[in-house]
Amino acid sequence: MKAVPSAAESSRTAERSGPRTRPWVPWLILSCYLAAAVALTWRFWADPAGRSTVGDPGPADVDMFAFYLRYEATAISHGHLPALVTTAMNAPRGVSLMWNTSILLPGIVLSPVTLLAGPQVSLTVLLTLSFAGSAASLYWVLRRWGASLGAAALGGAVYGFSPALLDTGIAHWHLVFAVLPPLIIDALLRIVTGRGRLIWNGVRLALLASAQLLTGEELLVDAALAGLLVVAVLAVSRPQAARERVREVAAGLGTALAGTLVICGYPLWVQFHGPLTEHGSPWQVGNYASSLSAFVTPSGGLLLHTAASAAYAANYPSGLWEYLAYLGWPLLIVLPVAAVVYWRDLRVRAAAVCWVVLEALSLGGGTLTIGGLHWPAALLPYHWLQSLPLFSQILPGRLAIPADGAAAALLAFSLDLARRPRQQETVSRARMTLPVTVAILAVLPLIPLPMQAETVTPLPAGWQTAFSKLNLAQGDTVLVVPVPYSHSPDAMRWQAESGEPGSMVGGWFIGPGPTGQALTSYFGPPLTTAVARYMDDLWAGLPDTFVPTRQQVSAELAYWRPAAVVAVTSPGSRLGRFLTGILGPPGIRAGQVLAWRR
Repeated sequence: MKAVPSAAESSRTAERSGPRTRPWVPWLILSCYLAAAVALTWRFWADPAGRSTVGDPGPADVDMFAFYLRYEATAISHGHLPALVTTAMNAPRGVSLMWNTSILLPGIVLSPVTLLAGPQVSLTVLLTLSFAGSAASLYWVLRRWGASLGAAALGGAVYGFSPALLDTGIAHWHLVFAVLPPLIIDALLRIVTGRGRLIWNGVRLALLASAQLLTGEELLVDAALAGLLVVAVLAVSRPQAARERVREVAAGLGTALAGTLVICGYPLWVQFHGPLTEHGSPWQVGNYASSLSAFVTPSGGLLLHTAASAAYAANYPSGLWEYLAYLGWPLLIVLPVAAVVYWRDLRVRAAAVCWVVLEALSLGGGTLTIGGLHWPAALLPYHWLQSLPLFSQILPGRLAIPADGAAAALLAFSLDLARRPRQQETVSRARMTLPVTVAILAVLPLIPLPMQAETVTPLPAGWQTAFSKLNLAQGDTVLVVPVPYSHSPDAMRWQAESGEPGSMVGGWFIGPGPTGQALTSYFGPPLTTAVARYMDDLWAGLPDTFVPTRQQVSAELAYWRPAAVVAVTSPGSRLGRFLTGILGPPGIRAGQVLAWRR
């Protein structure tokens, strides 16, 4: 299926577009991506071990990712891969890493950084490389499919530094690392179009899909959907060629599937047949869709914004970290015009269809309001997909990430076509510069400001001393107060920074309820308990809404079976007096920490 220019044609196109590329120019472009990523994250690099993102409430997600990085690095330091089901969190029941955003592969790769400098440094490294790497990834793919140097550089920047990735980077490291989706789609297209060796393309797709699955499954589903849309456009546009290649494509995809199962068969078995399996989504999926206003209302993280637009984004119902749709009026005008004008080019057609369909799906499957009128949900494509197994668990608004990649590809290919001379046409300087000017003006609203930073929660004075005196065996469970959950994640941060305790009660996680339905550990039954909530309320100085009896506390302690209780409080505080009344005088006092050995 010859759908796009061959490698030789791509080379000739680049030559016609300008002077021969010097070997150092691509490296300069990649260096610019890295410099831009460092500029975007410079506030973290001012103190990479002590500063993190601003905007995530709690900040539960940041501390959760730090926890997972520490857990994975600790496993590597002991000479084995991380266990996929662990009681390091939520003891004694534990959590499944495959059902949580545990960024397994990045955590393993970054384990030397985590062990040497701490998990927050690893998160800073990962965030910086996510922006630069995502831009470089799409740049490389666009060049591979015929884009000129300048157009590919612009397209890579639009994707890697898009508002979708910028806001995702506030809290969701498993999504902001969007390096692999362009490479996955490229490998798929090489199988479909017959480029390169079939088996190698299948193996390459298997490696990339496996890497993405072990980084973040949701983005793998999004990439697969984007790839399916592109392949569908190619098949409809070249039906005869599609029929002729069915056998080869089946062989390539079969190789990719077999390779993925070899690599990820065990993790997938643990996820779907091991302990702590679950079903459904813990989220109200309909609440995580893009709104039409979000496409044209810039957040405060962008250079060109107003106080009103920043306030709108900051108060987005699902959170600023889910405010992913923005592209701005200029780009929303340029892209459809470019798609219509250059529709005959199959690359433009495929990118345009992919972009439009993904953006339509990102609107979710609920009621849409336009100009004060409520449009029925049946008019939205996601409405008809949201009951399917995979679509019932992904959040539709996050489809803006691959949609931005498609938009960047559409812009890059259209820019080249606008600058390409027609047969026997003399190209004027204006003809060459006008499309570039329009493209640059269209992406100006996407220029981000440096990300905001705040100091992470420090270790309490006496934390390390208390655990040293406790002399716990590896794997002993500890009840840390405040008990960690979504709105009180401090203990996860302290464990991430110190490696202590090795196993603790509570945490911020997704787990199965009594029927197997996926739930979050936001306080409330069945994943958390009223006794834990009461102790956290005492620690936070909140008024009593529920006072447990001694029998209730004893029952919870019997279930948790902690080898020790560690509380960050003073003996005379309400929490200190409560714990002393239950456990007796603390055996260890160190700085801000009280501890009881059981």
